[in-house]
Amino acid sequence: MATDAVAGTSRRANRPRSRANSSYGSIHLTNDDGGSSATSESNEENDISEEKILSGGFESLDYDHCENELFQQEERKFSKTYIKKEVVRWLVFGLIGILTGLIACVIDNMVVLSTNLKFSYIKSFVNSCVHADQPCLQRPFLIWVAINAGLVLLGAFMTAVIEPVAAGSGIPQIKCFLNGVKVPHVVRIKTLICKVLGVICAVAGGLVVGKEGPMIHSGAVVAAGISQGKSDTFHVDFKILQYFRSDKEKRDFVSGGAAAGVSAAFGAPVGGVLFSLEEGASFWNQALTWRIFFASMLSTFTLNIVQSYVKGTPWILSSPGLFNFGKFDTTDYSGLEIPLFIIMGVFGGLLGAAFNHINYKLTIYRKKYITSRSTQVIEAILVAIATATVSYLTLYFNNDCQPMRKDPDEDSVQFFCDDGQYSANAGLMFHTPEESIKELFHDIPGTFRPATLAVYCLCCFFLACWTYGLYVPSGLFIPSILIGASWGRLLAVFVKSVFPSATWVNYSKYALLGGAAQLGGIVRMTISLTVIITEATGNITLGLPVMIVLMVSKWIGDIFNEGIYDMHVHLQGVPLLGWEPSIMLSNISATELMSHPVTVLRSYESVGRIVDILKGETHNGFPVVEDYDPFTEESPESGTFGTFHGTILRSQLITLLKLKVFEEHDDVHLIKKILSIKDFRDAYPRFTPIHQIHISAQERNFHIDLKPFLNPGAYTVSHCASFPRIFRLFRALGLRHVVVINRKHQVIGMVTRKDLARYRITQHFGKVNMEELLISK
Repeated sequence: MATDAVAGTSRRANRPRSRANSSYGSIHLTNDDGGSSATSESNEENDISEEKILSGGFESLDYDHCENELFQQEERKFSKTYIKKEVVRWLVFGLIGILTGLIACVIDNMVVLSTNLKFSYIKSFVNSCVHADQPCLQRPFLIWVAINAGLVLLGAFMTAVIEPVAAGSGIPQIKCFLNGVKVPHVVRIKTLICKVLGVICAVAGGLVVGKEGPMIHSGAVVAAGISQGKSDTFHVDFKILQYFRSDKEKRDFVSGGAAAGVSAAFGAPVGGVLFSLEEGASFWNQALTWRIFFASMLSTFTLNIVQSYVKGTPWILSSPGLFNFGKFDTTDYSGLEIPLFIIMGVFGGLLGAAFNHINYKLTIYRKKYITSRSTQVIEAILVAIATATVSYLTLYFNNDCQPMRKDPDEDSVQFFCDDGQYSANAGLMFHTPEESIKELFHDIPGTFRPATLAVYCLCCFFLACWTYGLYVPSGLFIPSILIGASWGRLLAVFVKSVFPSATWVNYSKYALLGGAAQLGGIVRMTISLTVIITEATGNITLGLPVMIVLMVSKWIGDIFNEGIYDMHVHLQGVPLLGWEPSIMLSNISATELMSHPVTVLRSYESVGRIVDILKGETHNGFPVVEDYDPFTEESPESGTFGTFHGTILRSQLITLLKLKVFEEHDDVHLIKKILSIKDFRDAYPRFTPIHQIHISAQERNFHIDLKPFLNPGAYTVSHCASFPRIFRLFRALGLRHVVVINRKHQVIGMVTRKDLARYRITQHFGKVNMEELLISK
């Protein structure tokens, strides 16, 4: 039960029942973002599945500037140095791009080095067993399993024990951050270290993951750290870039970091910008587009230069990203193939929906039963052992022997093939995932038997589905392309057998489109993926077929479920706001949506009451009112809480208490005169807890004049405003909370992000359903 600081008593919330709430009974609610206090008990809460609960533990970010007197003073000051601030902003974006590119170099070279060492060691034992008895293969198998398990153990330990938020690709977490949700530890330096080392161990450990996805998260962490000019992890403050220490400024830099990560991963700067726009940033402007593109270009340019030196060809800039799809010599396609492209999109959408559904059920199982750190590490080790075992059994039972090429690969393995032959299946298994994709894309027809492609596709599908969600850093782009390239090449084999004289059947083209269809069916992105794939191939001619398969796979997949990233966001209970509100919610008004009663402060408030409210409430924003007596019970008929004057944040109140800006102090006027907005940003983003601020018994009787510090232009909505209007206000302006007022400008309630996000619209087989989620503490 939350403390109602308005009336000084504890009470049950008087939240009007929503029309949408037809199946769950009363709702157990807590809000930590607004100045409202609303709780209600539910006896059925334990019977509701976790995916039907919205987490109350996530706070929102403050994207709205507090336009008080101190803010106005700073704006007048910086209006004279506007050019200097803009130049620094461009320099920061440039530095983000360079550092992201360097991190990409470290990840790529460490993965290649460790993978080559592992497979060359295993290959030496396999080759020694070619003319030996069968039991000889036990030794390389055990070595393979041991190396994979050891590497994955290290990566899982760093993730599960040291920094759990480093798990996965990080794209869902960055998407939430850019949407306005504060995800704990998501942009910490410790997270970056665990992400980089963890993804190296995961890829080198043989898991069906890619290193490209985590680059997006890594770029975002770099952007968040560089733009603040300090590190809370290492307790270092360089006393620079203070004017960028706000959620709004950090959001823009993180958008650039995410785009730089995409650019470094695929050598696709334009695709990186579009990815940040389509999948990441919820707020955009033209100036931000140019700065993000600048960071993306520098990221791929930096990676290109360093890789040229690593390869011994200085300034031969042929490695724009961690992974490119290679050169596609034949790009012709016939108009008669478009129906076949559509069929590929349909198959990619169906297979992507199946992948997401299986992973969805598996994630729910993990949330229920695999909760301790030890079991999370053990599961990762089991998956590593299973992956190595499946790979080895595939090699043994499906030894695809092919004639040795004129230019044999140095990693070619003979296995049980005759002299003058090599194992094509071993070629896929003994390479990094990126090299395997290039083989599927560019190897000549007949390199792989249909059975090899089918078995490899199935193994990658189920192993990737099992792997995504483990407590290791893991990307989903490369596994998706591996799956799609396998069945795409298999489809080319089938079409060629049906039309043996057809000259338009090109294995590389169908492998590429299969990979695109599978990727679109899983992640459900269209514009950015089209550009990324087109840039990675270096051929614009393939743009139309890629766009067709991506759009069709998304449409088909959306019939059954949502994209994998959105699915994981909802499973975590994050109050994410979509692009547009549903028309089904247009009949819900502010009075049905708001939380009531409201914790309010007077413009001239006592220190003791402020301290009691901050200790008893977890809310981050409070309406400031006039004509209100907190020690008199409000009229049940009116339900009002004074005339609205503005809003003030919890962080501002803590700063005022910390600096003791009390009216009874003799030097209060001097303190107010030297106060600046910098004093409120020094502790950003981790402000001092209220329990660490000492207030004496005498000081509790002092008062604080809140008028110079509150936001007098805070957004409000009328009590009769509709859900779509309030939703668009939150979504377009990045609000954290909004005050609901009546016709007399009196406060009657508060609406927060969670009040909006608890209404979820789902689509399944063309049917649109609306449900109201529970909100946990």
